[in-house]
Amino acid sequence: MPPFIGITTYGQNDERHFTLPREYVDSVRRAGGIPLLISPGETEIERLLSKLDGVILTGGGDIAPHRYGSEGHETIYMVDEERDKTELHFAEAAIAAEMPLFGICRGTQLMNIVFGGTLIEHLPDVVGDDVLHRLPPREPTEHPVTVDADSQLAEILGDLEFSAASWHHQAIKETAEKFKVVAHAPDGIIEAIECLEHRWLIGVQWHPELTASNDPRQQRLFDDFVAATMQ
Repeated sequence: MPPFIGITTYGQNDERHFTLPREYVDSVRRAGGIPLLISPGETEIERLLSKLDGVILTGGGDIAPHRYGSEGHETIYMVDEERDKTELHFAEAAIAAEMPLFGICRGTQLMNIVFGGTLIEHLPDVVGDDVLHRLPPREPTEHPVTVDADSQLAEILGDLEFSAASWHHQAIKETAEKFKVVAHAPDGIIEAIECLEHRWLIGVQWHPELTASNDPRQQRLFDDFVAATMQ
């Protein structure tokens, strides 16, 4: 039977709609999974997890600064406490259940926070603009990524250097102890983490779903993740 893959949605917008770019859904379907969207505010987390085979924590707005011990920054946007609470609970429960968990952009940052890591609140303040991680005002771009050869991620992707779709202004600062850093941007920003104590727990700072339809390398991330949920 095809596995059920939970995909978290964005928080409620001004029209009171929960939304999500369809690229996430398409990538999971190409990998052979059945996508089920999970909106913020869900309270029956453990019960829902019992029906799922894997979870994807998606991108979107910024995580509330108090979640990682920060006082905030003027560039922080789309903070949604309801979404933060739901996704943190989902991540903790999925990890405890040893369920495959895939973090993308914000999702990677959230996984790091679950284990006590912190974030850089605004990348230009720390690394400048030599490598653009998004275009103004808030648009995606591309930049090179280098992957550690000794990593699960390298085995999945099959390449150690490639151009990735980037769409963020924050990133991991202090990495939680449970994670190994396995990829960087040219300016040293952390681009991927993985947990060696878990059978499939990977987070990437870039957006593989944006190019997966025409880049087999990025689609392999979803393929391997979905395959892991059936093992």
